[in-house]
Amino acid sequence: MAATETYPDELKYHKEHDWARIEGEEALLGITWFAQDALGELVHYEPPKEGDTIKRDSAYGEVESVKAVSDVIAPLSGEVLEVNTKVVDEPETVNADPYGEGWLVRIRLSDPAEADTLLEVDAYKQVVAES
Repeated sequence: MAATETYPDELKYHKEHDWARIEGEEALLGITWFAQDALGELVHYEPPKEGDTIKRDSAYGEVESVKAVSDVIAPLSGEVLEVNTKVVDEPETVNADPYGEGWLVRIRLSDPAEADTLLEVDAYKQVVAES
């Protein structure tokens, strides 16, 4: 069952439809409701490896749906501390709960100032409206 369209206020957003929940020097990353809705039911998630370094604005994994394969774009740079194995085993978790159980990776931020480049919820909703 797909989640209802939402964009939580406490998150920061990337124009490529990815989100970050920043917690001190770490962040959880995932794809937004808009991204999972556009893709349709996810059937595969190809994550980075724990210990990998990801770079803002670059692909760090892939999600595959019944419609397409898409790169997952990093909203922030850092070292991958944890991969959400639930999403690896059950990719449809992202469709049901993109901001909760459907997170993709947890990273240690290499440059916390990058968070200032991300969009607040109202600016991201404008991006969605123009898509």
